[in-house]
Amino acid sequence: MPINIEYRGPADLPEIIPVFPLPGALLLPRGQMPLNIFEPRYLAMVDDSFRDGHRLIGMIQPDVAHSPKDSDKPTLFRVGCVGRITQLAESGDGRYILELTGVSRFKVVEELEVLTAYRQCKVDFFAFVDDFTARMGEDEVDREALLAVLADFLKANNLKVDWEGVESAPNEALVNALAMMSPYGPAEKQAMLEAPDLKTRAEILIAVTEMDLAKKRTSGDPPLQ
Repeated sequence: MPINIEYRGPADLPEIIPVFPLPGALLLPRGQMPLNIFEPRYLAMVDDSFRDGHRLIGMIQPDVAHSPKDSDKPTLFRVGCVGRITQLAESGDGRYILELTGVSRFKVVEELEVLTAYRQCKVDFFAFVDDFTARMGEDEVDREALLAVLADFLKANNLKVDWEGVESAPNEALVNALAMMSPYGPAEKQAMLEAPDLKTRAEILIAVTEMDLAKKRTSGDPPLQ
């Protein structure tokens, strides 16, 4: 998804951003994430992002394991990914249907005390400066192994995919799209998010998928529906 502004490095992004905590949500640089926004606080967040002109939202997972029980403000993981709103539609019933395009991962420096109903954090993008260079590290990805485990996963779960499109996709787009769409839990998604490079992210995705397939073969679990 092309965007109308070029982010050349961390200095092009604000150090304070709104964040949207969402379990199991994985946004990666140049990846696209559809969102259905209906809670008033997040509708306000979208409105404010346009009013402020940056159109940026930080996607981050709540760290439920380290949060107080039944807390309405769970602890956040320390790493998330900021995305720019590149599509937005009004549903007619008070919702926004939007798409975020990932820009860069960030580390949370601190969560701010704010008057807005949505949460805001001071963040640092400099630890992920390579995120601003498209297709960084593609040549290091074991594409053959990735496609092999994808084929096994599809077969085990009776799923079909546009294989021609898969084979023509560049390594970065392929790895990140498969990671974002993967059916794994918050811990696995966070590990893929925090991977230091594309090669490691692909290796994590392959390893997690192989473990999932082995578990299903052992337990006799039915395929995904």
